[in-house]
Amino acid sequence: MAHDVQNYNLDQKFDFNAGIKKSLLTILGIGAALLVIGIVMAMASGGHAEEGAEATGHAFHWYERLFANVWINNVYFTGIAIVGVFFFAIQYAAQAGWSAPITRVMLSFGNWLPYAALIMIASFFLMGHNLFHWWHAELFDPNSPEYDSIIDGKGAFFFWPMEKGTFPIFYIARMIIFFGFWVFFFNKFKKIAAAEDQLGGNTHWFKMRSWSAYFLVFFAVSSSVSAWDWVMSIDTHWFSTLFGWYVFASWFVAGLSAITLLTIFLKGKGYLEMVNENHIHDLGKFVFGFSIFWTYLWFSQFLLIYYANIPEETVYFVERLSSDVYGPFIFVNIGMNFVLPFLVLMTRDAKRHGVFLKLVCTLLLVGHWVDFFLMVQPGTLGHNGGIGFMEVGMLLVYGSAVALVVLGGLAKGNLLPKNHPMLEESYHHHI
Repeated sequence: MAHDVQNYNLDQKFDFNAGIKKSLLTILGIGAALLVIGIVMAMASGGHAEEGAEATGHAFHWYERLFANVWINNVYFTGIAIVGVFFFAIQYAAQAGWSAPITRVMLSFGNWLPYAALIMIASFFLMGHNLFHWWHAELFDPNSPEYDSIIDGKGAFFFWPMEKGTFPIFYIARMIIFFGFWVFFFNKFKKIAAAEDQLGGNTHWFKMRSWSAYFLVFFAVSSSVSAWDWVMSIDTHWFSTLFGWYVFASWFVAGLSAITLLTIFLKGKGYLEMVNENHIHDLGKFVFGFSIFWTYLWFSQFLLIYYANIPEETVYFVERLSSDVYGPFIFVNIGMNFVLPFLVLMTRDAKRHGVFLKLVCTLLLVGHWVDFFLMVQPGTLGHNGGIGFMEVGMLLVYGSAVALVVLGGLAKGNLLPKNHPMLEESYHHHI
């Protein structure tokens, strides 16, 4: 390896010190307090917010809003975690050299996956019957007044090989398989990376490239199907043929924003000396480009449904745009996830300076949480949703918990892949 690269400390480790932990625990405590306040306020209101709900036999209870918030954050932060692993795998599959010093930053987000799996599976067993309308046996009984022929036609996708309306074994099996393989690939990548640090040579780079290719094929399928299962099936009558892409795009922009913020944070703490404004520029271009890609998918989905004007399709947007609760957030969503990032990051200089990227990436992390809020709450809560203390508190609790796990995992290994064969190329990276 060239002398220039050897001037850097290639054995550096991230010091997850008490000060950083205290800051994150403080945010977690504030979030927990806001969450408790939100729950108490919901309980005090009696939880019956929608007029006439009890008369139709569908009374709203405060805990349904809590369940919806748990699910929003489960799906959202699971996406950020798996995108970290996905972006890591892309670097090896594409034989990218520029990103060599920050590959461990990307991979560190996968540390949340085992926790996400446990929380997601447990919350589905505890809350699934309240969150997913299709898990109601009467919908599949032709003799019931609640019988729904459309949902009955989709029942095998959830319940096979068991009787419809019983236990959704096919649904939960997919969830376990997806998380199982995601965690397996993450641990495999960690193992190969650790061996590369200890033994050197190119063997482990080629091995990582092969495993990355396997992962990317599995991710292409699992990310789309999980989007159908975990989000689209909430609005069981409705479907969109590009919804898997749409959820992936939202996950990807949020994940890229988190990777960029963590890279800038580490640079500010004196780590990653090899990372310069050229690497930061590349991260900024990814954030800028894929925020436009997300917008393209949002507009494509909306325009085709608007133009066709088929009631079975338009109901998804009508329920959101015509609602006093969700309507304003449609425009907040577009503003935070497209308009502001597009205007701020349009210039070359903006993508090379941390102050602009910290602003935009923070907006995007919040903005894409709002995107998932709009995907989940209208179908689970109807007009009983909204953003209040409960939503803000839950977001802070999850966000700080994820940060604690990610930074804790990052501190356990080398921050730089010191024997990466393209580290020299990254040192000379210039755009």
